[in-house]
Amino acid sequence: MSRFIALDLGAESGRAIVGTLDGEKLALEEAYRFPNGAVRVHGSLYWDPLRLFSEMKEGLRKISSEYGSDFVSMGVDTWGVDYALLDGNGRLVGNPHSYRDPRTEGMIDEAFKHLTRQEIFEQTGGVQFLFINTLFQMLSMVTSQSPQLPTAETFLMMPDLFNYWFTGRKVGEFTNATTTQFYNSLAGSWSTEVLHKLGIPDHILPEVVMPGTSIGSLLPDIGDEVGLPDLTVVAPATHDTASATAAIPATSDNFAWISSGTWSLLGGISDQPILTPEAMAANFSSYGGPGGGCLPLKNIMGLWLVQECRRIWAQGDEKLSYDEITEMAAVATPFTAVIDPDHASFRAPADMPNAIQQFCQGSEQTVPQSKGEIVRTVLEGLALRYRWTVDTLTQLLQRKPEVLHIVGGGSQNKLLCQFAADATQLPVVAGPVEATAIGNIAVQAVASGHLASLDEARELIRRSFAVVTYEPGNGGQWDEAYGRFLNLL
Repeated sequence: MSRFIALDLGAESGRAIVGTLDGEKLALEEAYRFPNGAVRVHGSLYWDPLRLFSEMKEGLRKISSEYGSDFVSMGVDTWGVDYALLDGNGRLVGNPHSYRDPRTEGMIDEAFKHLTRQEIFEQTGGVQFLFINTLFQMLSMVTSQSPQLPTAETFLMMPDLFNYWFTGRKVGEFTNATTTQFYNSLAGSWSTEVLHKLGIPDHILPEVVMPGTSIGSLLPDIGDEVGLPDLTVVAPATHDTASATAAIPATSDNFAWISSGTWSLLGGISDQPILTPEAMAANFSSYGGPGGGCLPLKNIMGLWLVQECRRIWAQGDEKLSYDEITEMAAVATPFTAVIDPDHASFRAPADMPNAIQQFCQGSEQTVPQSKGEIVRTVLEGLALRYRWTVDTLTQLLQRKPEVLHIVGGGSQNKLLCQFAADATQLPVVAGPVEATAIGNIAVQAVASGHLASLDEARELIRRSFAVVTYEPGNGGQWDEAYGRFLNLL
């Protein structure tokens, strides 16, 4: 029996999870959970990395007190695109911004004053143009003449920052580096020419290591503090989406997948980044995969819209659970209106339910009124966007997927899973829920030799975790709604 630790941080919460591998199955136990969320100060959004690091250490303390100190390794994964800058003494030169900070407004157009869309796309490994991308966050610092840039000596993505604090070693991990839009996965190096033309310094960029690399052991003072001396820190696929794909219980290579949560990332698997004009026109990304390959995918706004609706309703003393909200949606009238969940008006509105209603009114549709109608409109919109993305992925990979796997927290939303099956006319296999932590641990197990390969890990995951299959229903209503959706685009 071998044990591993996954420190899994999402945009809403973080967890310290113990994975136990007995040779036949993998079992997970959540040892500690803590909240996460951006902090708004004077109109800007920041993460609080020192508090998050303190919470991760508390998780390790709880693990050592309950399970002892016999662990093979630990690994950290987080969301992508966000970063920290360090000075020459290895200290933060400022609080890291959240990707939803408004400072990136207009930065894509600013970049196009110096480079064409095609130049950026080809030189950065085929990454989609999103306002959240690290490239545009860094460009905003250049255009605002931020005093942090001249002070910075090291650039680290969020999981790399935590690994540095744990081990003292400054490296970047491949899968998270590919989310920046200035790492060329085809060339295996940072895209320095793009950075130079945008005035972004490249001397601050770290060495990039592959998933499964041992970063080092916990620093002695941290090991003593948490009761885990000499614990090895491994870089899993530190981008949470890449870790999640390592946990997909697929039986063949011909599948599409959705990592479903705050964001829905929908993609496939390929050996090389897709740099075709068609991929650029569809605004697809070729992010790095857990085995060093590529994940051709597209970011979709995801359950963020539902989360924000729930938050607004809670301010009015209506504290509804996600199950209650979904039950309301299930009995609401189908296709009251059709929305594009990726529309700019849904990025960070002050009042999400109102933003949805305003979108429907502005597009001359029936305006959903009840909470159930609003949430059903969101879920149907997500499923229609899934269909568009699967169709586009089929064209890019030149093969139609046989099945759509949905992993992550959104796989628990039965209504959304059925909508996805109906809209795409593909069987949907939902689960496992804790895919990111499972994939984190799977990469660690392969790195340590406890598993021979990611294929063996997938087989282990199929034995260990239950999934639910949703068969597609009658697609007639969905075809009509899809025509309305295409008209919106």
